[in-house]
Amino acid sequence: MNKLILLLTILVLAQSCSKEFLNRPPEDRLIADIFYKTTDEVRAGTAPLYNVVWFDYNDKAALSFGDARGGNMISNDRDAFYRFAVAATDVNTLLPAYKSFYKIIAQSNQTMYNIRKNATAVPADVRNAAIGECRFMRAMGYYFLVSNWGAVPIIYDNVTQMGDPNVTRNTIESIWELILKDLNYAAQHLPPTPFGEGRLTKYSAEGMLARMYLTRAGVGSGATRRKTDLDSAKYFAADVVHNAPNGLEANYADLFRGENHNSSKNNKESLFSIQWMPIKDPWGINNSFQAYMARNGDITGSWDGWGAAHGASANLVNYYVSNPNDSIRRKATFMFDGDFYPEIRKDLGGYRYTFTDIANTKKYIIGSVKDNGGKGSEMCAYINTYMLRMAEVYLIYAESILGDAATTSDAEALKYYNAVRKRAGMPEKSSITFDDIFLEKRIETVFEGIYWYELMRLYYYNPTKAKNIINDQDKGSYTLTYNAGSNPRTWKPVFTTAKYPVTDATMYLPLPEAELVKAPGLAKPAVPFDFSVLPE
Repeated sequence: MNKLILLLTILVLAQSCSKEFLNRPPEDRLIADIFYKTTDEVRAGTAPLYNVVWFDYNDKAALSFGDARGGNMISNDRDAFYRFAVAATDVNTLLPAYKSFYKIIAQSNQTMYNIRKNATAVPADVRNAAIGECRFMRAMGYYFLVSNWGAVPIIYDNVTQMGDPNVTRNTIESIWELILKDLNYAAQHLPPTPFGEGRLTKYSAEGMLARMYLTRAGVGSGATRRKTDLDSAKYFAADVVHNAPNGLEANYADLFRGENHNSSKNNKESLFSIQWMPIKDPWGINNSFQAYMARNGDITGSWDGWGAAHGASANLVNYYVSNPNDSIRRKATFMFDGDFYPEIRKDLGGYRYTFTDIANTKKYIIGSVKDNGGKGSEMCAYINTYMLRMAEVYLIYAESILGDAATTSDAEALKYYNAVRKRAGMPEKSSITFDDIFLEKRIETVFEGIYWYELMRLYYYNPTKAKNIINDQDKGSYTLTYNAGSNPRTWKPVFTTAKYPVTDATMYLPLPEAELVKAPGLAKPAVPFDFSVLPE
C-alpha cells in the first residue's frame, strides 16, 4: 500500500513543477489505466490529496492569508498582507498559493476521472466514497479561492479547460453553490468512521458544511443572513456534535504537540487535517511550518528556525494582557517573556523564552527531533495541520442557534460555547452574543489560518462592521516584559501603534499578474456557471 501511495505522490510532485496555471493531468495516463482496479488502489489514489497538494498553501500562505491579513500576525516579510499592499507580481506567496489551490482542484478532478473510468469493478460504496474525498478537497480549494480572490474560474475538466487563455471567472454565488454541492455529495457518501488514519468521514464533510452554510448565509443576503443557510449550518453542526465519535481534547496545549497529532495518530478533535510525513523525500509531503515560525535553532535543535521576526500582533498582545485568565491558550499559542516549555529541548532541561521585542510563535512548534521520538528532520516537523476541529464546530453550532438575534441563553448554544471556554480555563457565560462567539473562535484558532475567513464571512453581510474591526487593529511594534514575581503572570507592554485601513477593493487579493498574462480572459467580468455540464 505505501509503495502505491508513494508512486502516485511522486507523479503528482513531478507535475506540480509545471509553470502552467492549471497543471496538465497529474497522473501518467498509462499508469492510471492499469491502476484503480482494486479497493486498495482506489484508496491509494486519493491519498496524495491529504498532503502534497497542500504543501504550497501550508508553506507560507496559510498564515499570510489567514492570520496576517486577519490582523493576528506581525512579520517582517509578510507585512504586505496585513498592510493590504500585496502586489500582483508577488511570486513568493501570492502566486504559489493561487496555483496551490488549483493543484488541489486539478488533482481532485483527475482522480475522479480515473476512478469513474477505471474502477468499474470496485464496490460502488468504495468508488463513491473516493469521489466524495475528491469533491471534499475540490470544495476546499474553491473555498480558499473565493474567500481570497472572489470570482475565479470553475475548472471541472482538466483536459478541455486546461490552458485555455479565454477561460473566464465565475461569480461568487456560483462558486459557493459548487462548494455546497461538492460537500453535500461528500457527506452522503463518506463513511461514518475513517477507513484509514486521518481519512475523511461523513462528519468531516458535515462539519465543513456547517462552516460553509454559516458563511454562505451572508452572500448576497443584505444585512440579515439567509435563514435557510443558518438552519442548514445548525442541522449539520448538531449531527456532528451529537453523533460523531470526535470530541474535545482535555488539554488545549496537547493539540499542538507532535506526539498527539501526526500521520500515525490523529487525536479525537481532528475532523480534517493535512497528513504530513516525517520525511523530506519526496519533497512536498513534509511540514515546513516550524522551520519558518520557530524563533531560532535553539528551539529546533538544528539549522532551521527562522521565525524571530514572526509573532503575535500588537492587537492580540493587547487582548492577552487585558485577559490574563486566558493564559492556557495564550501560552500554547505564543511565547511571552519568561515562559518555560519543558516539552521543548528536553535534552537541555526545557526551553525558557526570554525575548521582549516580540511574542514569538508556539502553536505547532514542537522542538527538536529528539523531542519527538526521533521523527522528522530540518524543515520537516512531524505534526499535522488542522483544517477543521471539533472546537470550531461547537462554536459554529452555538452561532447557528443564535442566528441574527442579539443574544441567546439557549441551553444547547451555551453548552457547546462554554465547553470551549471551560477547557481554556475561562469563566462560563449565561448568555452570549455574536461578538462573544466571534471573539471566542478567533482566540481558540489563532495561527491556524482561520481568522481572515471569519472576517470575510462577516464582510459578506455586514461590510462596515468587518472593515471597522480590521481598521481598528493595532499592527505596530511593541515590547513585552514579564513583571517578575507576578502571580498570575502579568507583563508590561509598550506599543508603537500602526493601523492599516482596508477598502472594498483590498478585501480581495489581486489576481497574480503571471496568470493574467497567460489567461487574459480572467480580466473579463465574472459570469454564472452552467451546472448542467458538471459531472455527478
